[in-house]
Amino acid sequence: MAGLGMLPRRRRCCSLLLPALLVSWVACQAPPVPAGEQPWDGQDVHIERSFVPEQCARTVRSGDFVRYHYLGTFPDGSKFDSSYDRGSTFDAFVGKGQLIAGMDKALVGMCVNERRFVKIPPKLAYGSEGVSGVIPPNAVLHFDVLLIDLWNSEDEVQIQTYLKPEKCTRTIQVSDFVRYHYNGTFLDGTLFDSSHNRMRTYDTYVGIGWLIPGMDKGLLGMCVGEKRIITIPPYLAYGEEGDGKEIPGQASLVFDVALLDLHNPKDGITVENQQVPESCERKSQTGDFLRYHYNGTLLDGTLFDSSYSRNHTYDTYIGKGYVIAGMDEGLLGVCTGEKRRIIIPPHLGYGEEGRGKIPGSAVLVFDIHVIDFHNPLDSVNITTHYKPSNCTVLSKKGDYLKYHYNASLLDGTLLDSTLSLGKTYNIVLGSGQVVLGMDMGLRDMCVGERRTVVIPPHLGYGEAGVEGEVPGSAVLVFDIELLELVSGLPDGYMFVWHGDVSPNLFEEIDKDNNGEVFLEEFSEYIQAQVDSGKGKLAPGFDSAKIVKNMFTNQDRNGDGKITAEEFKLKDQETTEGHDEL
Repeated sequence: MAGLGMLPRRRRCCSLLLPALLVSWVACQAPPVPAGEQPWDGQDVHIERSFVPEQCARTVRSGDFVRYHYLGTFPDGSKFDSSYDRGSTFDAFVGKGQLIAGMDKALVGMCVNERRFVKIPPKLAYGSEGVSGVIPPNAVLHFDVLLIDLWNSEDEVQIQTYLKPEKCTRTIQVSDFVRYHYNGTFLDGTLFDSSHNRMRTYDTYVGIGWLIPGMDKGLLGMCVGEKRIITIPPYLAYGEEGDGKEIPGQASLVFDVALLDLHNPKDGITVENQQVPESCERKSQTGDFLRYHYNGTLLDGTLFDSSYSRNHTYDTYIGKGYVIAGMDEGLLGVCTGEKRRIIIPPHLGYGEEGRGKIPGSAVLVFDIHVIDFHNPLDSVNITTHYKPSNCTVLSKKGDYLKYHYNASLLDGTLLDSTLSLGKTYNIVLGSGQVVLGMDMGLRDMCVGERRTVVIPPHLGYGEAGVEGEVPGSAVLVFDIELLELVSGLPDGYMFVWHGDVSPNLFEEIDKDNNGEVFLEEFSEYIQAQVDSGKGKLAPGFDSAKIVKNMFTNQDRNGDGKITAEEFKLKDQETTEGHDEL
């Protein structure tokens, strides 16, 4: 029986079958709700509202299209028809002659999810003719009706925004690409689909026909972070046929939408400067090497990565393809210490495929803090802050220097300070006792001079840094004050004479005149020359080690003693590599 109780006389209409969609409503086939205490005179339709939902946004009016379930019985309770048995709602326009007159009247004023028990007299049903074999003449009909859906051909898409972010810099426009979550329900609240259940956003272009027309309209004007309910009439959804699966024909659809992401294929990166240092002597360029911290989030604020959590900067060249194209572009023109936000569309990020925690077609937001940068071609940079008026003696290779320093990173982070230790740092310039950049930065300096020396990592501690002290690839800044300078010896000398050298030097060293000089004799003689001012050892080194090295160089056969044949002065040496006498 195809909706027999709903038809006007001499007219039949086929119901739209929807197998298994609303089988759950079979459970609603409760016995007819008994009539109230008021006696029914049998002249007009009698309506008992057995359930009315708390919220009722609209009610049925003449001309509306409705979808409803019903159970049709005679007064004795015997069933003559049921939409539940067919697993499909009955769908019809109200007030347009598609229903028996009594049902046309009974449905007016109903809310979706309302349940009514209706008694219809014969004159408003099938009258004295009835329906052969089904409805006897002059039969009173009882209907237990549950309204599932209603709409009107004049309906448009309805939008109800229930959450909107305070800041909304951009809204969805035609041709934008969006990522959103949704719950899709019918007007009675029955869920038919959900992106949340699949744990994946729905990703699509808007306004170019990739969506049903009502969703195309309903998404326009949304902000990222906004949540709205979009109600779509069937003619802007799946129409009379439905989708052939979960959605029946002529169904109104309700989408609860949360917008997570939005971009346009024509978008470039967006840079928002958040903090720019007052002093910025240099800005990053293609080929520079940067060290920076970042928080990486999606457009809805979801964190996907952070250098802070690893307690290590991200270090890379820029403009050479070592990072995604959008970051390569966004890191150009930054100052050390600058903080900026870089918003990168997916075609300049990780594209349609995404990566790791980053979903496909995701807009990326990086909040970066530039710690330092340099170029591999950089040399040491020296800035002199104070130089004494009497500055004639300048530091050179071999000089013994005593100086104070504060060492920091380019962003001002203090690494070390001799001032806090209360003692100077002492080195022999050019001897490899400090990093090459510091050796360069201490040259041509006079006592009392103060200067700042900026050392790029390839002249400092390189990519490895010093574990726990200096980060890898870090630019170093030293504020230096030279306190003392002891002139060194000429290059290649560890001992020099202040006067003429005795022509009988070996004999003077060989006090016992046995023709052999041992280390003890040699050491006593050299120390005596230094004490008397006749000779000088290279400053800044262990004198005992210097003397022993000098002795070893003279002991050419390594037998622990020097003979007259082995003994030679510096200017008598024929080979390089020997220390002087």
